[in-house]
Amino acid sequence: MNHRTVFFVSDQTGVTSETLGHSLLTQFDGLKFRGVTVPFINTPDKAKECVRRINLTAEVEGSKPIVFATMVQDDLREIIEESQGLVLDFFGAFIGPMERELGRVSSHATGKAHGVADQRSYTRRIDAMNYALEHDDGSTTRDYSKADIILVGVSRSGKTPTCLYMALRYGVYAANYPLTEEEFEQGKLPPALARYQDRLFGLTITSRRLQQIRQERRPESRYASARQVSFELRSAEALFARYGIPYFDTTESSVEEIASTVLDRTGLLNRLQEGGG
Repeated sequence: MNHRTVFFVSDQTGVTSETLGHSLLTQFDGLKFRGVTVPFINTPDKAKECVRRINLTAEVEGSKPIVFATMVQDDLREIIEESQGLVLDFFGAFIGPMERELGRVSSHATGKAHGVADQRSYTRRIDAMNYALEHDDGSTTRDYSKADIILVGVSRSGKTPTCLYMALRYGVYAANYPLTEEEFEQGKLPPALARYQDRLFGLTITSRRLQQIRQERRPESRYASARQVSFELRSAEALFARYGIPYFDTTESSVEEIASTVLDRTGLLNRLQEGGG
């Protein structure tokens, strides 16, 4: 067997169990994991069927599946814990100690992790998502005055997913603009960007990784050639230096890490929180 099966079990969407579970799995280099998400386990019958799947996997593969769970209801958690998997329930691990410390029993209400507790914040995140989509990849440069940040860099350096993540997670109005040969040949930013230079943040990446990404998209093309990739990266970093644009190498980072770095280095998240955004 060259992999271990991992179940992400939840009484809701499974996003929380996936996020926390993947964070732990990244600490084990050299191992391959096959993920199976099982959401909306909100009745005993569904929980028992989930246990059946876990047990069948254990029997077929000859090893315990790893089960990351976020089960609020004690009775459903107890059913999952009877499986033949290594069950790691995040709510079960933390709710008890918190109840003892706070001297209060939790509500055990499902769905609160992703509920709309703050309508104003929710509305801002949706508006920010629409803004990021409309201003993706330099498709339009109008309304840059509304942007909290404008990510710049060569094609496939991570701009789009980072903008979308910042919009959905933090309500950041993020646009992105791909630097092209026109900017490189002229050695200067286009007027639409230069006007908002204080909102620019650059993303870069190693030439080896960028070539790999582009080869997957357009195999054996000039766009993916080592020469073109190296030229674009050198030119982009030269522009960053010329205009004093801060930038970050995304090669070894996840989207979450890139976004956190951008927000930290710009101080943007603090400004949004102070402004109530």
